[in-house]
Amino acid sequence: MCNFINCIVLTAHIFFTTMNNSTHSLPPARIGGHILVDQLVAHGVSHVFCVPGESYLAVLDGLHDHSIDVTVCRQEGGAAMMADAHGKLTGEPGICMVTRGPGAANAMAGVHIASQDSTPMILFVGQIERGMRERDAFQEMDYRAVFGTQAKWVTEIDQVERIPELVSRAFHIATSGRPGPVVIALPEDMLIETAQVADAPRYRVPETEPATAQMHALAERLSRARQPVAILGGSRWDAEAVAQFEAFAQAWQLPVAVQFRRQTLFSTQHPCFIGDVGIGGNPQLIQFVKDSDLILMVGGRFSEIPSQSYTLLDIPVPKQHLVHVHPDASELNRVYVASEAINTSPRAFCGALAGLSGAPAPAPWAPALQAMRSSYQAWNDPGRITHPGPLQMGQVMTYLNEALPADTIMCNGAGNYATWLHRFYPFTRYGTQLAPTSGSMGYGLPAAVGAKRMYPDRAVVCFAGDGCFMMHGQEFATAVQYKLPIVVVLIDNGMYGTIRMHQERDYPGRVSATALQNPDFAAYARAFGGHGERVESTDEFAPAFERALASGKPAILHCLIDPETITPSTTLSAIRQRSGG
Repeated sequence: MCNFINCIVLTAHIFFTTMNNSTHSLPPARIGGHILVDQLVAHGVSHVFCVPGESYLAVLDGLHDHSIDVTVCRQEGGAAMMADAHGKLTGEPGICMVTRGPGAANAMAGVHIASQDSTPMILFVGQIERGMRERDAFQEMDYRAVFGTQAKWVTEIDQVERIPELVSRAFHIATSGRPGPVVIALPEDMLIETAQVADAPRYRVPETEPATAQMHALAERLSRARQPVAILGGSRWDAEAVAQFEAFAQAWQLPVAVQFRRQTLFSTQHPCFIGDVGIGGNPQLIQFVKDSDLILMVGGRFSEIPSQSYTLLDIPVPKQHLVHVHPDASELNRVYVASEAINTSPRAFCGALAGLSGAPAPAPWAPALQAMRSSYQAWNDPGRITHPGPLQMGQVMTYLNEALPADTIMCNGAGNYATWLHRFYPFTRYGTQLAPTSGSMGYGLPAAVGAKRMYPDRAVVCFAGDGCFMMHGQEFATAVQYKLPIVVVLIDNGMYGTIRMHQERDYPGRVSATALQNPDFAAYARAFGGHGERVESTDEFAPAFERALASGKPAILHCLIDPETITPSTTLSAIRQRSGG
C-alpha cells in the first residue's frame, strides 16, 4: 500500500513539474494581433504589403514593434499584386493584409493572379466580430464562399489559441505541391483576446525526389528521340535549378522553349534556347513543337495560352511522347496523359539531372536545333521591325537591350504593348521578369513597386499600356512615398489595343467601347512628385530614359505610339482589310 501511495505522489510530482516547466517555456500572454505578427516573424517574413483597416488594428499594432517592413498601398488590388510579385521573386509567400468587405473584394484581382500563376501568397483579411455573423453586418462577407474557387485554402480563425497552428498550416499549403494563395479571415474581436501559446517553428516545404528508374527512363527516351524539345514553366524554380537545367541542355544539345511569361527559366543567350510558346509566338517554333516526337515538360501545366488554345498536344493522349514533371500529383495526367509522369518540383528534378548519362555526341537532332536557334534569333531581332509613326519601338527595344543591366527586373501587365517586351527583350537571368500569366491588366506598376521595395539596388522597369496603367496608376504615389526610382515606359495608343485588335478581326470597322481619352501622363508623374517626360519620336527616347534614371525619382515616360501599330507585325488597317472591312 505504501509503495502504491509513493507511486501516486511521484507521478503527481512529475506531472505538475512538467506542467510548470511547460508554462515557463511559453512566451507571455499576448493579444491575437501580436501573436499573428510573431508567427510571421517565426516564418521568416520580412515584408508586408497592406491597405490599413480598422478591422485588423491589433495586427497593425503588432507590426509597430517588429522589424518587418510594411508597404502601405493605395488600393488593395495593388497590395495583393505586390505580394504576388514578392512570391514570384523569392519563392516564399508574399504577405498581404486588407480590411474586410470592399478591401477583400479589391484584393481578389491579386488572388486570381497568384492562383493562375502558381504563386505562393497569404492574404490576411479583417472580419466582423464573431457574434455578428449571418446578420449582413457592416461589410460582412463569407470569405470561404467568395475566395473558395481561387485560393488553395480559405479559413477563419475563431480561437486566438489556434493562430500559430493555422498560420503555420497556411505557409505549408501556400508553398507545397503547386503553390498558390491562401486566405485567412481575422475576426476583429478574436484579435484582441489574449492567449499564452508557443510560436510555431518556421515552415519547411516538403520535397519529393524523382525516382532513379524515372530518370533512367528519361535518358533512354531521349537517346531514342528524333526531335525532342523541353518546355519549361510553372513555379518552384530558383537560380540554381535554372543553371542545372542549362548545363543539362548543353550536354544533350536539347532544344529548350519556355511557356508564356516564364522567360527567366532559361537564358535567351544559351545556344539551346529556341523561344517562348505564348501569344503571338514564332510560327516556326509552334510547328517545331507539333513535329517533335518527345516533349519534356518541366514545372508547367501547359494551359490555354502556351498550348495555343490546347492545339499543340492532343488531349487526352498526345501523339508525342510526353514526360511531364510537376510538383503536384493532382496535375499529372489531369489534361495530358503522360508517357512518364514525374511527381517532383523543378528544383528537385534539375538537381537530379547531373547524374543523367548517355547524351549522344553529336545529337541526331543537332541540325534541327541549329535551324530553330537561327529562326529564334531572326524572329526576336528588334532591328528588323519597322511600323507606322515617328516612335519606332524596335529601336527603343534595341536601346534598352544595350543599356539595361542584366539583373534589371522587367515588369508588365496585359495588353498588346507587352509584346515588345516579351518578344524583344533578352532575359538572361532568373528572377528578372514579373508578368501575370493570368493576363491581368494593371499588374506592372504594383509589381515594379513591390520589386523595388525588395531589391532597392536593382534597376526596375515597368512597361504599361495606357489602359493597363490606369487600372492601378494610383500606386505611383506609393513609389513616390517610399522614394522608389522605378521607370515606367508608358505606351499610349489611345485605346484598349488588344480588344480593338480582336474587334477589327471579328467586327471590322465597327469600333465600340475601346477608345480612350488619356491624361498627360508626364504631368501625372510630376503631380505626384515624380519625374515625367513626353516622348513622341525615337530620337527622344534614349535621352529621356537617361534623364529619368538620373532624376533618382519614380519616373514615367509618356510614349505616344501610332494607333495603327497594333502589333510588331501588322496594323489595324491590315487586320480590318483581311476581315473584309
